[in-house]
Amino acid sequence: MRILIAEDHRLVIEAMKAKLAELQEGVTFVVATTAAELFSLATDDIDLALIDLNIPGAEQYGHIDELRRRHPAVPVIVVSGYEDPAMMRAVLDRGALGFIPKAYSPDVMLSAVRLVMAGGVYVPPMMLSALPGGLAPHAGTEPLVRAAPAPAAAPTLEHLRNVLTERQVEVLQLLSQGKPNKLIGRSLGISEGTVKIHLAAIFRALNVRNRTEAVVAAQSLTEA
Repeated sequence: MRILIAEDHRLVIEAMKAKLAELQEGVTFVVATTAAELFSLATDDIDLALIDLNIPGAEQYGHIDELRRRHPAVPVIVVSGYEDPAMMRAVLDRGALGFIPKAYSPDVMLSAVRLVMAGGVYVPPMMLSALPGGLAPHAGTEPLVRAAPAPAAAPTLEHLRNVLTERQVEVLQLLSQGKPNKLIGRSLGISEGTVKIHLAAIFRALNVRNRTEAVVAAQSLTEA
């Protein structure tokens, strides 16, 4: 497994490497300390990229967008000192599969990475509590959230199967895996424009406003 870490603080880098080495034997690391190094070192054979929002040379979310554009198949997790739910939502809407605040423990980071590598999306509890309906993690759990409990008025899985087409259900399944529109389209043999049309129908059926809320709602339904 090859993991790319984009971070400009050496102590943070070494701490992340030490914890991530627990994922499996033989984990190797590629380290970038600037946005320019991130673009030069990123390749399609990277298994996971953990990216700091504030590395030198980065402009807001530009380096995240560029990395997703160049290497759409590489799973991206953003690590940041910020704990703003709106920022978390913006990052996940861009196709990142997780947002880990630096205030969280190394064990939570490792659990979040394992979740993403298993095909899930890591959504911080503080973001879930800020979503409409006051979604929150299950009591007694750590801040690792695969899915939040669905609000009482949320549609049931049976209802969705009745209102969505078979293709829309397939799009929803791929969306729940954190795949961006381009990869969803490629997997199903349809255009990005068609994917967006299906997503609009899915958002209406789930009563959500964007793909981040759709992921949370869909995963809740899957595990209900």
